[in-house]
Amino acid sequence: MRVLVVDDSVVFRSAIKSALDGAPNIEVVGTANNGKIALQKLAQSSVDLVTLDMEMPEMGGLETIKEIKKAKFKVKIIIFSAHTTRGSELALEALLAGADDFVAKPGASESGYEHAAARIKGELLPKVMQFIPQKEQVSRVAPTVAAPSGKPVYPSRDMVTFRPSALVIGSSTGGPPALENALKGLGSSNMPIFIAQHMPPVFTVSLARRLQEASGIVAAEGRDGEEVMPNRIYVAPGDFHMALIKSGTKTLIRLNRDPPRNSVRPAVDVLFETAVDVYGAKTMAFVLTGMGEDGLVGARAIKKIGGGVMIQEKTSCVVFGMPGAIHADEVYDAMGDLDEINKVIKRMTS
Repeated sequence: MRVLVVDDSVVFRSAIKSALDGAPNIEVVGTANNGKIALQKLAQSSVDLVTLDMEMPEMGGLETIKEIKKAKFKVKIIIFSAHTTRGSELALEALLAGADDFVAKPGASESGYEHAAARIKGELLPKVMQFIPQKEQVSRVAPTVAAPSGKPVYPSRDMVTFRPSALVIGSSTGGPPALENALKGLGSSNMPIFIAQHMPPVFTVSLARRLQEASGIVAAEGRDGEEVMPNRIYVAPGDFHMALIKSGTKTLIRLNRDPPRNSVRPAVDVLFETAVDVYGAKTMAFVLTGMGEDGLVGARAIKKIGGGVMIQEKTSCVVFGMPGAIHADEVYDAMGDLDEINKVIKRMTS
């Protein structure tokens, strides 16, 4: 994986390069201090992935992404965005414009270069690694053969006739634009919709705002103790697990900072498993693009009790990790691209 690091700060260029140097199958082949220089370097040499700061002189990140797409450079793009409201809005715009993933840039409050560099390495390296082709990622797709003897066989749900009481959605890398497409044009929903997207604080506020615009349904971060209502979209806040509980006749949201699951918080598994406790066989899950296996345990719980699971198909995913894990385990009822998922959601929520 040949990487070009683009940032107007020499400190961050150094930190990013340091984070990637020495990692297996990754080589930093150059740096640039703005998008204009980056485009020149992309035209002159072979690059597989670009790390891109959003706010730079001469040509910022968003314009650079558009020019990369216009020139049809076949590179993956990971953006660095400020951990602010403006930064989160820019990050979502960048993802919609064609960026593949993002990292929240360490802020002024980060205590020293070494601490900031360590956080960059911890967050950036796995995101770069997910784009390196690996045999195990290909072999994760389950073969079209009968399930092994002794493997549980769960009842199947028909996506045309199934009428759930709640929708739960999990996503990670590539998730924000996928969620917008999956929920676009709903207008209303006769049930609540819950979302766990792997994002840090502040970014989930902006995500909820964009999902409201795309869907036409009121969307916001879930609040601890909030009563769940139909015709609402609840987004798990960054750095909080979002769980559902039954309290008398009411369904309530519970937020917690229990340890990360699958190395993430919010975790899709937490949402899915607690949805089963409340909605049982009337739970319908959708697992969209994302790295890792978050959502697999929750999907098993949903299928075990008789609920429904639909996953995003491989070619439309930025990363087929999360849906791929469920596909390999064969705990799903249907698979489709985002247009097909959108049709299913519209049918179920109307």
